[in-house]
Amino acid sequence: MYVCNCFGVTEAQVKKHAADGACTPRQIASACKAGTDCGSCVRRIQALLGRGACPTPTRGLVDEGQPVLAEQLDEAA
Repeated sequence: MYVCNCFGVTEAQVKKHAADGACTPRQIASACKAGTDCGSCVRRIQALLGRGACPTPTRGLVDEGQPVLAEQLDEAA
């Protein structure tokens, strides 16, 4: 099922990026552009990520506003 029609990003792709470490809609956008055009898919991406999408150590960094796993996101794109 498509999550982002603008860029043809599927639910499976979003889940794979999340499994690779992307735990915010912004990180998903960096990995595959989903959510960067019309923005109608951002809520769906948030729902797919869910509250427990980030491992505990990463969640702390995200909550502090620090960059997380940028290298992994670049590799996944």
